Amino acid sequence: MRMKASAFVVTLALASTTCLWASTWSVPADFLTIQDAIDSPDVAAGDTIVVAKGNHAGALVTKSLVIRGVGKATITTGPAHSSGLIMGFRLLADSDGTVISQLQFKVDLAIMNGAAVAGVTVDHCTFLNSIQAVSNWSGSGWEITHNVITDLRTRNGGGIGIFIGDYTGGVVEQNIVAYNKVTGTLHVSATDGGGYDGSGIVLYADFRWGRLGAEAIKNNYVLNNKVSLASDTPDVVDVNAVELTDSRDGAALIPVVFDNSIAFNDLRGTETQFLFTPESLVDYNLISRNLGNNRGKGLHPSLLRPIE
Repeated sequence: MRMKASAFVVTLALASTTCLWASTWSVPADFLTIQDAIDSPDVAAGDTIVVAKGNHAGALVTKSLVIRGVGKATITTGPAHSSGLIMGFRLLADSDGTVISQLQFKVDLAIMNGAAVAGVTVDHCTFLNSIQAVSNWSGSGWEITHNVITDLRTRNGGGIGIFIGDYTGGVVEQNIVAYNKVTGTLHVSATDGGGYDGSGIVLYADFRWGRLGAEAIKNNYVLNNKVSLASDTPDVVDVNAVELTDSRDGAALIPVVFDNSIAFNDLRGTETQFLFTPESLVDYNLISRNLGNNRGKGLHPSLLRPIE
């Protein structure tokens, strides 16, 4: 299914919303921390925060901002997740359209969608040894492009490069995951209990523990990515290049993960290139022209890319 042009234009507009009188602020020249800048009444939606070279703390994002690093600006700490893991940025209400660009991350959970925030752009960032690098829960219209994710790790969960999913019963659509490199080793914690796999890129409808899952995860695009991953302890936690999962039991259920395009990706460096749960999801999504053991169907390229 091809995306309607009008819907795609709206998505791009959300991601690039700026104020006519937008200002640029510097950390640490104007504000000591990124959180100080976000919290300041002087910093308005549409403004840009430039993060200078060096180590910095991430933040809770509550405005639509451009957060851009220069000179290997690195996020090494940040807000605590309820699990105790450390986040880089957690996107909260009113941060739709935020852009996070040209930053390096050395934290557990680098970018988290905490409030079904839409239209976010994550581009040209580097993620080193994350538990989860980019986690988009319940958000539509994200553009996750031209990022480098090197090595992943687990802690009785995680081991994920880019995650798009829902557990609130909503519709998650028109996310673009393109031209990213997810490579290296999945480092499995010595105390990990296993029972799951890590993955480079995931689309996930989460009905576990009585959650509402998703009404639909559809019309998302996973294009032109390179995923080359190997687990250091595959008998405990193995790794897949691309995973599509509906966590409900029963292959006969009406699918909620459908009409997503997974195409033009180079998956040759990962032994298990696709995981479909249930396996029938392969028939409800557009899997085509990938490099690896499972190239998928030879669909016409016009069916696989969003209309610009």
